[in-house]
Amino acid sequence: MAQSKTQVERPLSPHLLIYRWPLPMVMSIVHRITGAGLYFGTLLMAWWLMAAAAGPNPYANYAAFMSSFFGRLLLFGYTWALLHHMLGGVRHLIWDTGHGLSAAERERLSLATVLGSVSLTIILWVFGYLVMGGSH
Repeated sequence: MAQSKTQVERPLSPHLLIYRWPLPMVMSIVHRITGAGLYFGTLLMAWWLMAAAAGPNPYANYAAFMSSFFGRLLLFGYTWALLHHMLGGVRHLIWDTGHGLSAAERERLSLATVLGSVSLTIILWVFGYLVMGGSH
């Protein structure tokens, strides 16, 4: 019998458990996900317009759904997705002008996108509840 050749030990490739994802890469993925989420959120807005045009009973059904916990959670998520996607677009606009391209600046802009979208969402919802009349 012929002896088998000894295998050469090769280095392992980095995988998801070893490789640290840079924040700009994560924000790029989240930007795409929020874009898809906005598509489905637009269906909620179309439902709202159709319910308003159809009369008081369909609109009452829509309002009841959106007043539920699940409906408010959907609206909160839609608000966050809209603001996050908008700030991600602003980040890309800054990059398109040739600014913010160093590694540290990319990290800061990505962190600002996350913090800004969460902060603006909370501010908008607090404003909606306190100033505009809260939940009814």
